Amino acid sequence: MHVMSNQQPLPSAIPGISHTTLAGHEDGLSKLSVWQQSVAPGSATPPHRHDCEEVVICNSGTGELRSGEKVERFTRNMTVVIPANVEHQIINIGLDHLQFVAVFSMSPVLACLPDGTAIELPWKS
Repeated sequence: MHVMSNQQPLPSAIPGISHTTLAGHEDGLSKLSVWQQSVAPGSATPPHRHDCEEVVICNSGTGELRSGEKVERFTRNMTVVIPANVEHQIINIGLDHLQFVAVFSMSPVLACLPDGTAIELPWKS
């Protein structure tokens, strides 16, 4: 058990996405990862999936969750629930940064592209 100082998200190798891992595998967790991300206007996560559940808590901005033909919008004070192995993408459709905290039921998080190719995440998870 320990207390850590939260860092602001820093730019990542994924264009338009800033990231910080608030808690994860390197912090001693084996079944939970918590990320904070900021997505620039017009930017998006790559389409992906992971073998764990994900909960996204939106702090500011306006986003879209795309999964197949389904598109759902979300904004500040809304929670997005994504089941395990569901292909999805989060897109910032607003004029301001989309900021959220994502909680995963896996640590480290192993993500892959829709074709099953593993994504080498540019941050610790």
